[in-house]
Amino acid sequence: MAVKLGEMLIKAGLLTPQKLQEALEYQKTNGGKLGLNLVKLGLVKEEDITRVLSQQYGVPAINLIKVEVDDAVVKLIPSEVAQKYLIMPVSRTGATLTIAMVDPTNVFAMDDIKFMTGYNVEPVVASEVAIKEAIDRYYGSIHALELKKVMDEMAQEENEQNLELLEDEQEVDLAKLEAATEEAPVVRLVNLILTDSIKRGASDIHIEPYEKDFRVRFRIDGVLYEIMQPPMKLRDAITSRLKIMAKLDISEKRLPQDGRIKIKMKLQGKNREMDYRVSVLPTLFGEKIVLRLLDKENLMLDMTRLGFEQESLDKFEKAIFKPYGMVLVTGPTGSGKTNTLYSSISKVNSPETNIITAEDPVEFNLHGINQVQMKEQIGLNFAAALRSFLRQDPNITLVGEIRDFETAEIAVKAALTGHLVLSTLHTNDAPSTINRLMNMGIEPYLVATSVHLICAQRLVRRLCKDCKEEVNMPSQALIDIGYGTDEASKVKLFKGKGCPTCNNTGYKGRVGLYEVMEMTDAMREMILT
Repeated sequence: MAVKLGEMLIKAGLLTPQKLQEALEYQKTNGGKLGLNLVKLGLVKEEDITRVLSQQYGVPAINLIKVEVDDAVVKLIPSEVAQKYLIMPVSRTGATLTIAMVDPTNVFAMDDIKFMTGYNVEPVVASEVAIKEAIDRYYGSIHALELKKVMDEMAQEENEQNLELLEDEQEVDLAKLEAATEEAPVVRLVNLILTDSIKRGASDIHIEPYEKDFRVRFRIDGVLYEIMQPPMKLRDAITSRLKIMAKLDISEKRLPQDGRIKIKMKLQGKNREMDYRVSVLPTLFGEKIVLRLLDKENLMLDMTRLGFEQESLDKFEKAIFKPYGMVLVTGPTGSGKTNTLYSSISKVNSPETNIITAEDPVEFNLHGINQVQMKEQIGLNFAAALRSFLRQDPNITLVGEIRDFETAEIAVKAALTGHLVLSTLHTNDAPSTINRLMNMGIEPYLVATSVHLICAQRLVRRLCKDCKEEVNMPSQALIDIGYGTDEASKVKLFKGKGCPTCNNTGYKGRVGLYEVMEMTDAMREMILT
């Protein structure tokens, strides 16, 4: 079919042999069908493919976006069959069922559907992209289908078993609870939630109990989306299953707990090791669980790809290659400070350097770096760790966060006695970091001499590559927000339209915005005065 389609498009003058070769090369690397790749690469329009297929097979073409399919027609063909043959039921007239297909010559598919439904089958042609979008729209994505299947099974089992709910005031029967967590539907649902979060590119999973419902939300590119509402009766079993996986105490429901889940899974033919940081919080109607995904594969340690402008990157690299002094990264929670710090220590990590980090918690294990996990309850805090680090002959010390005067004081002393200290602070921009250190009680002359560079950062969502399109904006609107007159007339603006790749949001992935403030002599003078 692939080569055939390529030949048809060349014959119709819509594609050159060179462009076809380019698409086939892309297909070898990225997989997928040829038609889909041709559209993705922008070599051929979707409607052109449909038109060519329609002429070739003498079958009418259909624009699925403009067609509203009746629910009763959708139910005639199971989702697995629609996915398997890449078909979409369109309408039924009498004893004839019309189906949209990419390849109307596929007699196996037509025979199968005829046998399954008992109707005569009439094919129409639609592009692969359109059929996939229609399947997602009417049946839900493949993963959503799996989730639905598990949820349906659970609902059925609940009806059969009529589970008795334990109230919070009653004593919890641990044996019963542990047995419930091992039941197949609970295990499968929890596994599906964990794998679905990776497929959707989520950074956090929120599992939240309320008075009358129980919901699961994913944070994708910084925004929370509701994914599903499991049955209320399974609240305790799901919560306990996650707590058992994170090696937490399932009998303790009154206090917050923290743990970690490590799992191995096969995703898209690849073996992946996943790490989830688990936080359990007792709320009014049960325990809310938040899992932070720590995906090593998504940890970007290449500083050139984080979003720095070249000039800022040069200043940052100059500062981290100095033998002593302090480099501070600031910004709100979840702005990617840890990623920036990990990238900088990976950059300077070599057999000649001794790097020690104090973190709460240690998010990723990095080879060749000595990482220490803070334990406040036994007195191991940032200040205590930093004190002992100075007796460990370090070249570079990373302190997870400067929270108090004691930590700040030791960090400044370390920076002035020949160590490079990297750390983070919660301030809104680079200049206010100086004030924060002084307000903590550090003398201005110590701040001026120890700090070499401050980098403030934020994360913003990237436009989806697959559906971004140019939009026109009046020049005046750009001038009003600070563009120069010449710049405003030349700048091109884009907006994400929304497509299956980005869950119809128009955004996919994030990029950092950085404000890098280098400590110059003039700046030091200003701090001192």
